[in-house]
Amino acid sequence: QVQLLESGGGLVQAGESLRLSCEASGRWSSNYVLAWFRQAPGKEREFLAARWWGGDPSYADSVKGRFAMSRDKVKTMVYLQLNSLKPEDTAVYYCAAKWKGAPKYEYWGQGTQVTVSS
Repeated sequence: QVQLLESGGGLVQAGESLRLSCEASGRWSSNYVLAWFRQAPGKEREFLAARWWGGDPSYADSVKGRFAMSRDKVKTMVYLQLNSLKPEDTAVYYCAAKWKGAPKYEYWGQGTQVTVSS
């Protein structure tokens, strides 16, 4: 079992930035892929970014150039830097993990709320 804990959400104004964190614990292995998703009210969950622990991140076209995913050099933690936030970025942001090559994300965090006011 892998546990994921997100933090860093909050209320910001349009144009501001936030950095979300996701800490992995439990039976963690560098063979896991970590990803960020979000879900806005009344909408389906949306993929944002993912990276294998040892690789480079990939991004959804909708956030490429505005969001950036990185990993901590010491802790089993990844970050999602959210820049130039817009009201439509308001959502619950989730961290997820799957074994590299697995078809679905198996482990999910509880989510952190990001609210962007206009």
